[in-house]
Amino acid sequence: MRFELPPPMRETRLPQLLTLLSEFTPVVEALPPDGALLGPYDGMRKSKRDAVELAAAIRARSLSRCGIDCAVGIGPGPTLARFALYEAAPGVPRLLPQQPHVVAELIASRAVDTLPGIAGATARALHVHGLDTLGRVAAAPLSLLCRLVGTEVGRDLREKASGVDRGRVVPNLHQARCLTAERVVSVPECHRAVLRAAAHELGTRLHALGKACRTLTLTLSYADHPAETRSRPLGKPTADSAALIRAARAMDETLTPQPARVSGLALHAKELEGVGVGRNRVRERRPIITVTGHAESFY
Repeated sequence: MRFELPPPMRETRLPQLLTLLSEFTPVVEALPPDGALLGPYDGMRKSKRDAVELAAAIRARSLSRCGIDCAVGIGPGPTLARFALYEAAPGVPRLLPQQPHVVAELIASRAVDTLPGIAGATARALHVHGLDTLGRVAAAPLSLLCRLVGTEVGRDLREKASGVDRGRVVPNLHQARCLTAERVVSVPECHRAVLRAAAHELGTRLHALGKACRTLTLTLSYADHPAETRSRPLGKPTADSAALIRAARAMDETLTPQPARVSGLALHAKELEGVGVGRNRVRERRPIITVTGHAESFY
């Protein structure tokens, strides 16, 4: 399920919307930065509402109570439900059938990298060998897939391309999540200025929420090779923009042999904790959740 939230509203309105979802099902997994997965539960069967009816009820309550619309993808598992969300729109949920062979036929022509969770390096390795669509991946020998992308990834990818999704929704509403600031770097030589702006944004958002983070993670995307990631513990929880900028710069120096190749970056403030006004002392652990995402199948 993807909420139609402008970026400035994500941290302030998301907790309210996730609480609303928990009124329908206890199986809710928040996904940064604007959505959530919903899983099946016993009470759903007793209510005699199918997934489409439940999606409509959730949308109606979200609109009436919060004034926020949402789009819903429904499938036989979390990954395929997220896949279905690509073709969904507010008020027009996208439903994938439960039968694996029917799902496989529906998604056969889609590119491999449209399947959620497929890394760019994995997609490129498959493309080189002509496995550029999910249909071709489903028809490929398992031994070839395992050789190209590894045994675990190969088996999982082949199953999902064949319409089989064994994933499960992991409820996490009571866990602190992370805040993310993403940027496209249009002038690669100036990426450090973009990085500074992203770190400053995180500090501002953390301060507004009364939160601090213990760990900062930087991901740099390159034009000509896979993305790289570094994480840095901050010693003590902080929301200070200057401290976040220093940490981001230190990680950047270990990641960027040729800055001109940088095409994008993302900063993630992790291990969020509540802080008292003017202090770094932990005082509360209410969930901060930025969600990206998708509603999972109610499968």
